[in-house]
Amino acid sequence: MSTEQPPTPAADPTPAAGSAPGVDRPLDLAGIGIGPFNLSLAALAHGVPALRTAFYEQRPAFHWHPGLLIDGATIQVPFLADLVTLADPGSPWTFLQYLTAHERLFPFYVAERFHIERAEYDAYCRWVSEQLPGLHFDHRVDAVRWDHEYELFEIDFTRLGGPADDAHAPHPTGTDEDGRALGRAYARNIVLGVGTEPYVPEPLRPLADAPNVPVLHSCDYLEHRERLLATGHVTVVGSGQSGAEVFLDLLRNRPLGAEGLHWMARTPAFAPMEYSKLGLEQFSPDYTRYFHTLPEPVRDQLLPRQWQLYKGIAHETLDAIHHELYRRALHADGWPGVVLTPGVTVRTAGRIAAARLELHLEHTEQGTRTRHTTEAVVLATGYRERRVDTLLAALDPYVRRDASERPRVDADHRMVLDPMIKGSVYVQNAERHTHGVGTPDLGLAAWRSAVILNSLLAEPAYRLPSRTAFTAFGLQPSGRCGAVIGGPHLPDQRTPLAPTRT
Repeated sequence: MSTEQPPTPAADPTPAAGSAPGVDRPLDLAGIGIGPFNLSLAALAHGVPALRTAFYEQRPAFHWHPGLLIDGATIQVPFLADLVTLADPGSPWTFLQYLTAHERLFPFYVAERFHIERAEYDAYCRWVSEQLPGLHFDHRVDAVRWDHEYELFEIDFTRLGGPADDAHAPHPTGTDEDGRALGRAYARNIVLGVGTEPYVPEPLRPLADAPNVPVLHSCDYLEHRERLLATGHVTVVGSGQSGAEVFLDLLRNRPLGAEGLHWMARTPAFAPMEYSKLGLEQFSPDYTRYFHTLPEPVRDQLLPRQWQLYKGIAHETLDAIHHELYRRALHADGWPGVVLTPGVTVRTAGRIAAARLELHLEHTEQGTRTRHTTEAVVLATGYRERRVDTLLAALDPYVRRDASERPRVDADHRMVLDPMIKGSVYVQNAERHTHGVGTPDLGLAAWRSAVILNSLLAEPAYRLPSRTAFTAFGLQPSGRCGAVIGGPHLPDQRTPLAPTRT
């Protein structure tokens, strides 16, 4: 890869004779997917004028878990964990700037709210996405290859609708059989931010995949909410925050004394999330660096034991559930029609009538089994990393993997590639096995984005703190961040660009 300074966005050099369109003016960084993490990266990259970036998303607009924007539900991190503040508080894309633009700064100040509603976080992100240049919605990336001749990544995409969305739109290459425009972009580096996808346990997959069967993932809850409220009996499966919020919303809106609800989970209890101040330091950059230095077997053993850090339920939600149950017991003069059962797994499931479902359950501690009948099931069973095998098929031979065949990821969130590939492939929210429980946490979004951007430059664009936690994780330092973020760079993965300042 060339180490020359990239052109500024205003530059438009004349292509060399015989070169492919776009090769002479490649992107420094191309993002695939526009969720909160790549939106954070795009917002911080906007403050680095020496970098040419573009981000592609197949959806027509930004939306963050629309099926779970339940009225009153809040995000589990403070509002300071927006897209940019923890790396650049002076950015024009902070949550406070959003409030200012909508003339809500003083009402927010008076409200004294540290945790904002999910709907407001979604609206804030959409506000950023609608103003930030270089975002290409309705663009589906179909394939990524490494061009050995030009030493650039070649990105093929399909424009799903509408015209090119800005003056720097990639070069068209034709149309597909449906008449949609095809295009190609070239980039020195890419970052994958394709997000996660809903996870459905194997025993329930046939029912969830069958048409007209009321078994759905919680990500689609609001779309089916009215139908669920009118259903005689509903079962919620899953003990995390989403399961608790769905259960609470159903409980509050079903008939007194005839609730017809069952909430079950594999975990031994409906447990609160670890929210002590020192516990939260495991979501700090210090802990992320420490976790990355641990041997692979230690990391794999550690992650399952930390489930309460990210799979628990907010204390406020648990309190609200208990309060609602007690209120109903008081006014109905008896126990409400609700069953809460932790410590059970669903072995098999099927239909026993046109409108009834049967789950075969096993209690982990008792070793007992039973059958459970219900009319609808909401699966709050979490998410898994979205597979990119097809998208990165051409790069697969160059990806270095660990003992479990997972991509190795360095401290700067780059996949470790064969030295033949001179560019870098960064990942966002796909490196829990190497960077720990903070990987999907919104609170580390801005820091990780700044780490990625700093690693692209000869001099850091963002000054990040050398220490972020009072806890010393381990007896030996895991590498405090200073001028260089994340410790030594792998020689074959680093491409210095122009120094810049914000």
